[in-house]
Amino acid sequence: MTLADILALLSGAATTVGLSLAGIGFGLPLGLGLALLRAARVPVVAQGVATYVSAVRAAPILTLALFVFFVLPGAGVELAPVPAAILTLALNTAAFDCEIFRAALDAFPRDQLEAADACGMRPILRFRRIVLPQLWRASLGPLVSEMTIVLKGTPAVAVIGVVEITRVAARVGAQTYEPLPPFLVATLLYTALIAVLVRGQRFAERAMARRYGYATP
Repeated sequence: MTLADILALLSGAATTVGLSLAGIGFGLPLGLGLALLRAARVPVVAQGVATYVSAVRAAPILTLALFVFFVLPGAGVELAPVPAAILTLALNTAAFDCEIFRAALDAFPRDQLEAADACGMRPILRFRRIVLPQLWRASLGPLVSEMTIVLKGTPAVAVIGVVEITRVAARVGAQTYEPLPPFLVATLLYTALIAVLVRGQRFAERAMARRYGYATP
């Protein structure tokens, strides 16, 4: 492998990171919003959210990417490859994040909500001060696991023309007729990126422990 090949892989890694961060950045709040809508148990809305979550969770990222890029233009929504890839990852992670947050909401102690109501706390303040911090704490581990899946799922969006780590590794391997070195470097890059995510999880857990005063292992 030449220096140009390594730089190309690093550029692909930057694309992978950018796509993952954008997908997570849009998908995380969307997943939380969907979980709150579903928890509200409004008949039509809750059923619609449940249908969306079930459909997206059942669809491979590759299929979802093809749908966004080739089917949505028929409805008047035409996207370039990178925005289409971001939308694909955001829709995918939002569905999984919705279920993570929903499970945390279902397990939330009801007596705390009753105590907040007894103190006259308004719903928005109650959610911000009591529910949300504990929701993040309970959901952090599963959310980081979902983030790693998003990161490792970015090769699927190469089908619509986005050049990320795996696509670059395949091109370099095809040009040099030595596929092992570029794919080995790609694997190391993915491992490093996931290690950063896990390290960030540990940092966030310690930060929440210091702020809210509970012990972490």
